[in-house]
Amino acid sequence: MFAPYESANTDFLAAQPAFGSPIDETLTRDGFNKAEAEIMTWDGYQPSPLLSLTGLAKKLNLQTIYYKDEGPRFGLGSFKALGGAYAVLWVLQRELSNAEGRAISIEAIRNGDFAAEISEMTIISATDGNHGRSVAWGAKRFGAACRIYIHAEVSAFRADALRELGADVIRVDGDYDATVAQTRVDAEDHGWLVVSDTSWPGYSQAPLDVMAGYGLMAREIVRELPEPPTHVFLQGGVGGFAAAIIAVFHQEWGSAAPRSIIVEPELAPCLFASAKANKLTAVEIQEETLMAGLSCGEPSALAWNVLAEAAHGFMTIPEDLVAPTVRLLGRGQTGDACIEAGESAVAGLIGAMCGALEPKLREEMKLSSGSRVTIIGSEGVTDPSVYQKIMDGDL
Repeated sequence: MFAPYESANTDFLAAQPAFGSPIDETLTRDGFNKAEAEIMTWDGYQPSPLLSLTGLAKKLNLQTIYYKDEGPRFGLGSFKALGGAYAVLWVLQRELSNAEGRAISIEAIRNGDFAAEISEMTIISATDGNHGRSVAWGAKRFGAACRIYIHAEVSAFRADALRELGADVIRVDGDYDATVAQTRVDAEDHGWLVVSDTSWPGYSQAPLDVMAGYGLMAREIVRELPEPPTHVFLQGGVGGFAAAIIAVFHQEWGSAAPRSIIVEPELAPCLFASAKANKLTAVEIQEETLMAGLSCGEPSALAWNVLAEAAHGFMTIPEDLVAPTVRLLGRGQTGDACIEAGESAVAGLIGAMCGALEPKLREEMKLSSGSRVTIIGSEGVTDPSVYQKIMDGDL
């Protein structure tokens, strides 16, 4: 069962975090407080499950593995529910305040006091699936029109899920980064409001709001764990997810915060490339990874500023471990409860398994029988047809 992880073709780059000013100045405690206070008022809010994988921990010779399952989050299937919809609310607030020439409260928007004005606004975003679903859900909740841009490889099921939330779906030739570029052009041409999870020069507030929403996951973990973990393995993508989790753990646990390892597909290693070059670095996507939510060639500048200061290591993992890991969780092959995880959910777990099983990596990552590992399963089954193919062994 574990032989492929022991011999996996991984790359690992250790880093020495400085925990300098970017981590506290970019992602502030006040920002996380505001996001938590708002999101906890939403109908259907409850902390996502934190599951103990005792069977797997024993087989990997680790003390504990906790897996936070984001699949049930607000019925949207992923952690992205916390970020995109929250950012939509603040984008609308800022647009209304500018139009009215006075500060409009979040409560007024939530209560529908400006429903007529909001109905004339259009929110747009680029997505591989999950972020767009959250943005579309947020736009629908607050009454704005919504346009979601997807790239050529996004599945028909994920496109239909966006339409069911009321979004107009526009498919763009090229990869995820091409869709981001197109939203910028169309927003400028039509006066539409971009809600992106990645930043670029002159555009930072909405991505900050998105990351503030993500922080609620980390705070839930802090409240539930009996003691801080020693290690956390986090999916890469554009970096916002990892940056938010690390920032909260740093704020809440200080010097006891866990070692953080950023894990990316070998086909989309933009954060690994940035760490290797010691500067923000884009990579060209030659082939789409099965982990659709992590198929990102260009990091978020905001997120990179945090990760460059705070991550303990960067890692790439091979494609051929994704489907087997989804099956391992889905079938409970290690004696733990079965977990229905999406493709992008297992990147961190793959990183931990490879690290624990390959002696040199285990030493470099400082893993031992006393290690307490936390994984965030970032999505559930967001495309049932893809999940079934994986479980049937067709992927």
